[in-house]
Amino acid sequence: MTRVMLTGVTLVLTSATLSAAQPKTINDSNYSKAEVKQMIRTAHTSDQYLALASYFRAQQEVFEQQAQSERTEWVRRSQNVTGLAEKYPRPVDSSRNRYEYFEYEAGKLSAQAAHYENLVMNPTPSSVH
Repeated sequence: MTRVMLTGVTLVLTSATLSAAQPKTINDSNYSKAEVKQMIRTAHTSDQYLALASYFRAQQEVFEQQAQSERTEWVRRSQNVTGLAEKYPRPVDSSRNRYEYFEYEAGKLSAQAAHYENLVMNPTPSSVH
């Protein structure tokens, strides 16, 4: 039990240290959901589309990093799978589910970024957001 708690505390401290060590860039602006929706509604210039595309790419990178981290945890947990008497959801299942969620979200963000990047290259007057 103590070993599990120690491992959990170590993971939390490691992730907090890594997130604090990463420098912020202009493209990593933290927008609220309302601000992003407003930007999407009002975007009509290439600069605005580019800002949206860079925002979605930055968010995609965040989800891809989370997916990679969860994949590592999934692999680690899959090496310690016990018999059929284990209750569902097993820790390995939870890690796999989180990994798949992060990958799914990264894919959605990639599609949104590609949409706005396409609008930067091919602006049309009647662009649908």
